[in-house]
Amino acid sequence: MKDIKRQIRTLFLVIVTTVSVITGCGTTQETSGQEEANQEEYVVKIGYSAGLCHAPIHIAIENGYFEEEGLKFEAIAMEGVITEAVGSGQVDAGFGLVGKFIQPLENGLPMKLTAGIHTGCTKLLVAGDSDINSVADLKGKRIGVASLADSPCLTAKRSLANAGIGVTADNMEVEFVVYNNSDLPMALQNGAIDAFCAPDPAVSVAEKEFGFKVIIDTTTDEEYKDEYCCLSFVTTDLAANHPDLAAKYTRAVMKAARWIEEHPTETAQIQIDHNYVSGDVEFNAAILDSYNFVPSVSGGYDALAKSVTELQRIGIIRPETDAQALIDNSFIRFDDVEDTY
Repeated sequence: MKDIKRQIRTLFLVIVTTVSVITGCGTTQETSGQEEANQEEYVVKIGYSAGLCHAPIHIAIENGYFEEEGLKFEAIAMEGVITEAVGSGQVDAGFGLVGKFIQPLENGLPMKLTAGIHTGCTKLLVAGDSDINSVADLKGKRIGVASLADSPCLTAKRSLANAGIGVTADNMEVEFVVYNNSDLPMALQNGAIDAFCAPDPAVSVAEKEFGFKVIIDTTTDEEYKDEYCCLSFVTTDLAANHPDLAAKYTRAVMKAARWIEEHPTETAQIQIDHNYVSGDVEFNAAILDSYNFVPSVSGGYDALAKSVTELQRIGIIRPETDAQALIDNSFIRFDDVEDTY
């Protein structure tokens, strides 16, 4: 009788264990399927601006690279500050000048940079007849910028510091004056400022229209010509909860950049035809052709690292901030995204 009871008990345990395993497997498969469905249904909100150098987003939209990656997306025209849009959850992904992201990242902006997309796109100009012929000649001068926190201002400060000119709070040897971007050329023309630093295409248009002289050109200057100025990004939330979608977005933008590298004139035409930018196709194409649109993940990381290091040296990044931790925490790599395309 005891043997029979023992056999019954053993049989019962085997049945319970088997049912548990089957049920457990079913739950895992159901959860996995639900996660995949969530990935497929999620609509990535991609922010873009009207800037000429935002061409990779424009081309990824118009040439179908997002769809090619199987990405469901909504393109959102950015009228305000993109860092504010990221912080408020209005966008999941986008693109922009790395310089303007660094201080917000230090302050906890929930963003991850993913790849370097192109070089160039910022200049510092002076009047054609100015006696300013180098960065060193800017000491004691008034420099116009659109914002003290924007990338062109930070680029100017980096160049000034490298030329031995003070740009820190306790040793400021130039005066930065804020104007709207559209007003900077006239401010220089009228003598209200001695120079101004701004991004393309407006700065190149002003150079041509007024005969201004170039003192800094990040497209060609040895200091910047190999440094990626503009990087792609995703939000921390997208990277953590939808890494496959973040990778798809990054691949699509990198593919678009490579296409631009090989088709600058077609790119300029597409931008004008679809009202992303205005201007002359030939002029815009020449600007695009002057940039390096060969994208690079490692190049993007290196650009971030160089910017953080230099900005901390001149007091833009707090001295107590762990620079390497900031760099590593602000950048993400995906296993299924190649270093370049």
